[in-house]
Amino acid sequence: MQWSDEAILLGVKRHGETSVIAEVMTRDRGRHMGLVRGGRSRSMQPVLQPGNRVEVTWRARLDEHLGEFRIEPIELRAGRLMESATAVYGVQALAALLRLLPERDPHVHLYEALNVILDHLGDPADAGELFIRFELEVLNDLGFGLDLLRCAATGRDDDLIYVSPKSGRAVSRDAGAPYAAKMLALPRFLSAGAGKAADGDGLEAAFQLTGYFLVRHVYEPRGLDIGTARASFLQAALKALRGKAPPADALPAPVNIA
Repeated sequence: MQWSDEAILLGVKRHGETSVIAEVMTRDRGRHMGLVRGGRSRSMQPVLQPGNRVEVTWRARLDEHLGEFRIEPIELRAGRLMESATAVYGVQALAALLRLLPERDPHVHLYEALNVILDHLGDPADAGELFIRFELEVLNDLGFGLDLLRCAATGRDDDLIYVSPKSGRAVSRDAGAPYAAKMLALPRFLSAGAGKAADGDGLEAAFQLTGYFLVRHVYEPRGLDIGTARASFLQAALKALRGKAPPADALPAPVNIA
């Protein structure tokens, strides 16, 4: 069996003396793994970096086998992604989200969104907002989508400032007032028809919102830990927004497949 597809590198892990197992997000076949013979060579190491866009050809005798990848570079952006903490942690956090999806399960819209986010990770404001919208799409694909367009109580689409922690639906100011202490905040940039970009406070509220439902519906039921990359990405984005970006020598190294 054989196929070829465009893909984005998510991570690698060593296999034997000279090879690696590469994990990629393909455009048409979802998250996929394959053996790359000679993947630890000097010529292949710059290619097999998280965030790079590549062409992969997969071969195996049977569909259920691990198979082998032949990988050719399309866009080597890993070097640029290593220039800021926001981008480094962002790549790690995005890969962790994609690992929540079943392997080899197609999600073309997530692949396209991933490409867009990777091109904007250098801008903390854009990166944070795009990341939140990506998390919302992942939640939706996992069957736990949030309804943030209309009030759960009144059906109206204006003055939405809360989200019910039980239903995951938006709630208007008046309808939610009696239960305000128990509600999650709905950042303005996520409200229906909002024309406002995310600011620091909005990003923090949005990360609390999506994180709550990810933990409740995905991580806890699976016995998984949410990890540190997501929180580190948020903190790096907030520091950059406030002019306190960490120095280059403080950036973490790329992380292999978990």
